Amino acid sequence: MIDQMTASLARIRFVLVETTHTGNIGAVARAMKTMGLSRLELVAPRHLPDAEALARASGADDLLEHAGIHETLVDALAGCRLVIGASARLRTIEWPLLEPPECAQQLLDESATGDVALVFGRESSGLTNAELARCHALVHIPTNPDFSSLNVAAAAQVLAYEIRRTARAEQGERLTDQPRDLATAEEMEGFYGHLTETLFAIRFGDPEQSHKLMRRLRRLFNRARPDRVELNILRGILSAAQGGKTARCDAER
Repeated sequence: MIDQMTASLARIRFVLVETTHTGNIGAVARAMKTMGLSRLELVAPRHLPDAEALARASGADDLLEHAGIHETLVDALAGCRLVIGASARLRTIEWPLLEPPECAQQLLDESATGDVALVFGRESSGLTNAELARCHALVHIPTNPDFSSLNVAAAAQVLAYEIRRTARAEQGERLTDQPRDLATAEEMEGFYGHLTETLFAIRFGDPEQSHKLMRRLRRLFNRARPDRVELNILRGILSAAQGGKTARCDAER
């Protein structure tokens, strides 16, 4: 059974208008697939996907194989209930302007019940005003104003990530570490006793003035919260240090 997030992502189209370099088509396909997106539409590309596109896709060959090829943007947007255009520059015309997180949220909200599209313009000139007129809103990635040039594939990756991040947040997904078999309080006490004995054996510190040192060492290892394997390694090191010191003392005698 397809979950809601997968179904919503499948309704989001990435539309590339008159792409010049086939490598960019492949790179966009890769950016999409890494984030669970699969619907790629091409509007009058200068060249159809070729060997360079496949190389840049790095395994996202299926997206290139099933990409729609359209003569006009109107055809590529057929059936979409929401269209957002990606703009590399802020336009003088008044258009609803979104930041990437807001764009992702709107696309996901609308894709719950129908198809939506995110439109990317030409590498050199972006989208024309006529093409913008077919968009409900624009999304702008706030780049460094002194160097705002962003490759279409890089822009696609940023927006694809925002879409997936938002979708995961809605489902309550979070990255979690594998559970650790942490050392227990009594095991840590055994380690601290072993550590104290070893420090005295190797003559590190004065037994009469070691309380402050041990408090600091306890703080250090309590912050680290070692697991049982790590604690066994530490105790093995202590045992080796004690044995080494004993061997040296015997040799001196």
